Amino acid sequence: MTLPRQTPALEIPVPRLETARLVLRGPEGRDFDAVTEFMMDAGRTRYIGGPVASVFDAWGGFCRVIGHWMWNGFGFWTLEDKASGQAVGRVGLLNHAGWPEPELGWHMFAAGEGRGLAHEAALTIRNFAARDLGLNRLISPIHPDNTRSRALAERLGAAVEKETVLLGDPCLIYRHPSVFEEAQ
Repeated sequence: MTLPRQTPALEIPVPRLETARLVLRGPEGRDFDAVTEFMMDAGRTRYIGGPVASVFDAWGGFCRVIGHWMWNGFGFWTLEDKASGQAVGRVGLLNHAGWPEPELGWHMFAAGEGRGLAHEAALTIRNFAARDLGLNRLISPIHPDNTRSRALAERLGAAVEKETVLLGDPCLIYRHPSVFEEAQ
């Protein structure tokens, strides 16, 4: 896919983080095809609003991730597999308009599924959020039927705090443990 512009007009200072198997970096034009494939996949997006209908809609979603960094100073990191250099997902911090409070969220692409990469990235980002941004008690809103995402939240030590409705769908608000309390 050819993007409208290959050289960003603005530099967004996205902190580069690393884990044993991943580079966590800001979104780049080379990620667009993987993001589009993810966003058009009904199975992968059924609990986050469903698939987009067109490449144009995927472009809008891709740009929202970049805009989130500009507006909030945090957002989704692209997960790049160190071994292959391939984008395998997105994990990060979100605080959309209308959101109850900052969220730790994850979107795994087919190439990153089932390898424990979301867990690895989420732990790193959660620690960064507490240490560097002062975001020590994050939430993860998860659809009740999204068993894989719920299992990941629980593996991260999060627990259901309440049931609610978010964007018209039922939602469980998982509360992550305080990073600073864990370290004591």
